[in-house]
Amino acid sequence: MKVLSVFGTRPEAIKMGPLVRALHAAPGIESIVCITGQHRAMLDQVMSLFDIHPDHDLDVMVANQTLNGLCSRLFAKLDALYEQVQPDRVLVHGDTSTAMTAALAAFHRRIPVAHVEAGLRTGDLQQPWPEEMNRRVIDVVADHLFAPTNSSRYNLEQENLAGRISVTGNTVIDALKQTVERIDQDATLRTSIDAHFPFLESQRKLLLVTGHRRENFGGGFENICRALAELALRDDLQIVYPVHLNPNVQGPVHAHLGGLDNVHLIPPQDYLSFVRLMQRAHVVLTDSGGVQEEAPALGRPVLVMRDVTERPEAVQAGVVRLVGTDPARIVAAVHDACNGPRVAAHFIADASPYGDGRASARIVAALRGEPFDEFVAAHAAPLSQSSLSEVTP
Repeated sequence: MKVLSVFGTRPEAIKMGPLVRALHAAPGIESIVCITGQHRAMLDQVMSLFDIHPDHDLDVMVANQTLNGLCSRLFAKLDALYEQVQPDRVLVHGDTSTAMTAALAAFHRRIPVAHVEAGLRTGDLQQPWPEEMNRRVIDVVADHLFAPTNSSRYNLEQENLAGRISVTGNTVIDALKQTVERIDQDATLRTSIDAHFPFLESQRKLLLVTGHRRENFGGGFENICRALAELALRDDLQIVYPVHLNPNVQGPVHAHLGGLDNVHLIPPQDYLSFVRLMQRAHVVLTDSGGVQEEAPALGRPVLVMRDVTERPEAVQAGVVRLVGTDPARIVAAVHDACNGPRVAAHFIADASPYGDGRASARIVAALRGEPFDEFVAAHAAPLSQSSLSEVTP
């Protein structure tokens, strides 16, 4: 079976990294990797971390690109690639423009599509935008739907997509577990990563911030920055913000927060460094989808600067809280979180509803048409009894 995995952004690469490695090792699968370059430098960092060498690089990124311009270039280049490679299946992840275009281009050529991280929904096409539309399109044209949770499966069933769904857990937990084990087991590596952040003070609590959502551009980011400036008045708090490269983020963040003594605006970090920052954080403030899945598995409270989330499981579990972009709500929520104890930041499978680190094995088994238990018996150690009940083969 010739499986062509297509991805283009840093979050996709993180979540596809463990799966691509599992596909490469699986008998009976010819694994081919295409990156689109929707993100460039940030994507290359992750590819190096997971030792992934793309077979095809479409290099579509141009300065100040529009979504329509990006998609038009992707359609043209992917159509030519499909003609050349003749894959038996196209594998996409999540909700990016790369994933949506790759799935629709494959559908136009009658190539079966598998969707990793299927079934996430907010019910509002504007939040997140355009991701909510992207994931709905992919799920409609895909014939293999790999839902990370039972809630995601329920969403798909409500859309009459039942019958082609496998609940697998989320591959980001695979990536996180592997990365945490690497950091925890290598003191030299830990010391090397920590040397990148000499400004961090052990006696101060660390607030780790990420923000990049398009729906927060403009007034949303202005409010977020006002909240962070107020929080910076706390003597016992230090704020670290790896600032996304998008000018709509860079502009307001540097204008409002640049020069504040205990606010550290740093470039986007490679995945190893970012996981290490999550380990050292007391609380995480974010509008990212992946961080909502990762930080709870490290025991970190997560405050989400959005009004709705397509990942409600962690909210229901009490490890994620929606705070929107109102400055007063953000400030109050951070104060509350900082008053709680900081726990040890090792991987805690039972702290997250998003998986046990074995999603990639389940997906490979499903692609090979094997029951998951048989795949584990043949290729990996059996699951422990502490595996999350939310994740079922």
